Amino acid sequence: MQPSQALALWHRVLVVGLNRTLPDLTTRQFALFLQVYLAPPPHTVRGLAKTLNMSKPAVTRAVDRLEKLEFVRRKTDEQDKRSILVQRSVKGSVFLREFADMAAAASRELQVP
Repeated sequence: MQPSQALALWHRVLVVGLNRTLPDLTTRQFALFLQVYLAPPPHTVRGLAKTLNMSKPAVTRAVDRLEKLEFVRRKTDEQDKRSILVQRSVKGSVFLREFADMAAAASRELQVP
Protein backbone atom coordinates (compact mmCIF):
# COMPACT_ATOMS: atom_id res chain seq x y z
CA MET A 1 0.00 0.00 0.00
CA GLN A 2 1.35 3.39 -0.95
CA PRO A 3 1.27 6.26 1.58
CA SER A 4 -1.32 8.12 -0.49
CA GLN A 5 -3.51 5.01 -0.54
CA ALA A 6 -3.20 4.64 3.23
CA LEU A 7 -4.28 8.24 3.72
CA ALA A 8 -7.18 7.85 1.27
CA LEU A 9 -8.33 4.74 3.12
CA TRP A 10 -8.10 6.44 6.53
CA HIS A 11 -9.99 9.46 5.16
CA ARG A 12 -12.73 7.24 3.71
CA VAL A 13 -13.20 5.34 6.98
CA LEU A 14 -13.40 8.60 8.93
CA VAL A 15 -15.95 10.08 6.52
CA VAL A 16 -18.12 6.97 6.68
CA GLY A 17 -17.85 7.08 10.48
CA LEU A 18 -18.99 10.71 10.49
CA ASN A 19 -21.97 9.82 8.34
CA ARG A 20 -22.92 7.06 10.77
CA THR A 21 -22.53 9.41 13.73
CA LEU A 22 -20.03 7.18 15.49
CA PRO A 23 -18.67 8.42 18.80
CA ASP A 24 -15.96 11.03 18.38
CA LEU A 25 -12.80 9.50 19.84
CA THR A 26 -9.43 11.19 20.05
CA THR A 27 -6.40 9.44 18.61
CA ARG A 28 -5.27 8.53 22.13
CA GLN A 29 -8.67 7.13 23.05
CA PHE A 30 -8.85 5.10 19.85
CA ALA A 31 -5.28 3.79 20.25
CA LEU A 32 -6.04 2.71 23.80
CA PHE A 33 -9.33 1.14 22.72
CA LEU A 34 -7.57 -0.86 20.00
CA GLN A 35 -4.83 -1.93 22.44
CA VAL A 36 -7.42 -3.31 24.84
CA TYR A 37 -9.23 -5.20 22.07
CA LEU A 38 -6.33 -6.37 19.91
CA ALA A 39 -3.75 -7.35 22.53
CA PRO A 40 -4.33 -10.21 24.92
CA PRO A 41 -5.52 -9.24 28.42
CA PRO A 42 -5.04 -8.40 31.20
CA HIS A 43 -4.70 -4.65 30.72
CA THR A 44 -3.79 -2.36 33.59
CA VAL A 45 -3.58 1.42 33.52
CA ARG A 46 0.13 1.12 34.28
CA GLY A 47 0.67 -1.43 31.49
CA LEU A 48 -1.33 0.57 28.94
CA ALA A 49 0.63 3.71 29.81
CA LYS A 50 3.92 1.91 29.25
CA THR A 51 2.86 0.16 26.04
CA LEU A 52 1.34 3.28 24.47
CA ASN A 53 3.98 5.67 25.84
CA MET A 54 1.30 7.73 27.56
CA SER A 55 1.16 9.14 31.07
CA LYS A 56 -1.02 7.31 33.57
CA PRO A 57 -3.31 10.37 33.90
CA ALA A 58 -3.77 10.43 30.10
CA VAL A 59 -4.66 6.73 30.15
CA THR A 60 -7.11 7.36 33.00
CA ARG A 61 -8.80 10.16 31.04
CA ALA A 62 -9.06 7.96 27.93
CA VAL A 63 -10.48 5.09 29.98
CA ASP A 64 -12.97 7.52 31.56
CA ARG A 65 -14.27 8.45 28.10
CA LEU A 66 -14.35 4.86 26.84
CA GLU A 67 -16.08 3.72 30.02
CA LYS A 68 -18.70 6.46 29.62
CA LEU A 69 -19.37 5.12 26.11
CA GLU A 70 -19.54 1.60 27.63
CA PHE A 71 -16.72 0.43 25.34
CA VAL A 72 -14.59 -0.74 28.30
CA ARG A 73 -15.11 -1.33 31.99
CA ARG A 74 -12.87 -1.07 35.01
CA LYS A 75 -12.40 -3.84 37.52
CA THR A 76 -10.22 -4.00 40.60
CA ASP A 77 -7.47 -6.58 40.18
CA GLU A 78 -8.14 -9.33 42.71
CA GLN A 79 -4.40 -10.12 42.87
CA ASP A 80 -3.39 -6.49 43.56
CA LYS A 81 -6.19 -4.34 44.98
CA ARG A 82 -4.23 -1.17 44.08
CA SER A 83 -4.32 -2.05 40.40
CA ILE A 84 -7.23 -1.45 38.03
CA LEU A 85 -7.92 -3.76 35.11
CA VAL A 86 -9.37 -2.33 31.91
CA GLN A 87 -11.65 -4.89 30.31
CA ARG A 88 -13.53 -5.26 27.05
CA SER A 89 -17.30 -4.93 26.86
CA VAL A 90 -19.95 -6.28 24.53
CA LYS A 91 -20.79 -2.77 23.30
CA GLY A 92 -17.12 -2.10 22.57
CA SER A 93 -16.79 -5.40 20.70
CA VAL A 94 -19.80 -4.55 18.55
CA PHE A 95 -18.43 -1.07 17.82
CA LEU A 96 -15.03 -2.47 16.84
CA ARG A 97 -16.58 -5.08 14.56
CA GLU A 98 -18.67 -2.42 12.80
CA PHE A 99 -15.61 -0.18 12.49
CA ALA A 100 -13.57 -3.06 11.03
CA ASP A 101 -16.37 -3.77 8.55
CA MET A 102 -16.35 -0.09 7.53
CA ALA A 103 -12.58 -0.18 7.02
CA ALA A 104 -12.80 -3.37 4.95
CA ALA A 105 -15.58 -1.89 2.80
CA ALA A 106 -13.60 1.33 2.29
CA SER A 107 -10.58 -0.72 1.27
CA ARG A 108 -12.63 -2.60 -1.32
CA GLU A 109 -14.16 0.65 -2.63
CA LEU A 110 -10.71 2.18 -3.03
CA GLN A 111 -9.37 -1.12 -4.37
CA VAL A 112 -6.53 -1.06 -1.89
CA PRO A 113 -4.69 -4.38 -1.65
